[in-house]
Amino acid sequence: MRWALVGASTIAAEYVIQAIRAIPGGTVQCVVSSSPKWAAEYAANHQIPASGTDLSAVLADPRVDAVYISTTNEKHFPQAMAAIAAGKHVFCEKPLGMTLDEACEMVRAAESRGIVFATNHHLRCAGSHRAIRSLVEKGRIGRVLSMRVHHAVYLPPHLQGWRLNDPGAGGGVIPDITVHDADTVRFHLGEDPAEVVAQMTESGLGQGVEDSCMSVWSMPSGTQVFAHDSFTHSFAGCGLEIHGTEGSIFGRGIMTQKPVGEIELVTAQGCERVPYPNYDLYTQAIMDFDAAVAGKGRVAADGVDGIKSLAIALAVRDSARTGTRLRVNYGGFR
Repeated sequence: MRWALVGASTIAAEYVIQAIRAIPGGTVQCVVSSSPKWAAEYAANHQIPASGTDLSAVLADPRVDAVYISTTNEKHFPQAMAAIAAGKHVFCEKPLGMTLDEACEMVRAAESRGIVFATNHHLRCAGSHRAIRSLVEKGRIGRVLSMRVHHAVYLPPHLQGWRLNDPGAGGGVIPDITVHDADTVRFHLGEDPAEVVAQMTESGLGQGVEDSCMSVWSMPSGTQVFAHDSFTHSFAGCGLEIHGTEGSIFGRGIMTQKPVGEIELVTAQGCERVPYPNYDLYTQAIMDFDAAVAGKGRVAADGVDGIKSLAIALAVRDSARTGTRLRVNYGGFR
C-alpha cells in the first residue's frame, strides 16, 4: 500500500509512519501540509520522498493508493471528500468532522464510490481491549450492569495549542478524548448509548474550550456508563471498569496509544490476572486496513463507527452546554 500523509502531524510521526512501514510493501510516498517549510522538514526527518502543500496534486498521483488524514478537525471533511472523489482509500483521524452531517456525508460518499474508509479509533486495536471484549462476550462477568471509563490525563505540552484554545479547529477534550470513550464503550458493550447527561468545565489550562468533562450514558439494555475525561489531571491514571452480575473487569492504564497496562478479572472464585498479546496498536490498524482494501477482511473501525462516536461526543457536549438530558442522534445510522 502506497500512502500519502495529509497533515504533518505528531501522531503520524510517533506512530503511523512506522506502522505503515511495518507492513510488507507499505510506503509513505509524500506528506502534505499547509506550510511548505514544515512539510519539507518533516519529509526530511522521516525519509519521505516528497512533500508539498497541494493536496489536489497528490490525489491526482496514481502512485498514491490511500491517504492518512491527521490535520486539525475542521479540515477532515473537505480533505476526506477530495480524497474520496479522487478514488483514494481513506484512513481518517477522529472526529470525522465538525458536525454529524459532515461525517455522514463523507461515509456515504465513500460507500457509493466503493472506497475503503476507516476511522482511527486505535484503542479497539489493542490486545488489552480485545481481551476485555472477549471476556464480556464469553459471559465471564454475567449480565453487564455498568461501565466506568476514566480517561483523565494531562495533555503533554507538545500536543497543546489548538486542542486547548481553538474551538474553530475542533479543540476541546470532548472531541479529542470523549469521542474515543464512545467508541470504546460501543466496542465492549456491543450497543449504542441512547441518552446522555453531562457537565464540562474550563479549568484554566486552555482558553475557549472545555478541558474537563464528566458524563453518564444510558444504554438500551439498561447498562449505565460513566465517563470522566480531562486534559488537566497529571496523576489520575486511566482505565476502565466493567461490572456484571457475575464479576468485574478492571483495566488499568490501558486508555493509551501504547500496548501497556494490566487487566484483572474478579469473580466469586477470586482475582485473576488476564494476559493479552502485546503488539503495536497502529500496526494492527494498518494491517486491518490493508486487508480490507485487498478484500480479505474489514477495518478495525469503519466510517459508521466514526459517525457514532462523533454523535455521542456531540450529544455529551450539547448536554453539558444546555444542562439537559439528551437523546443521541445517530443521523439515521443504526
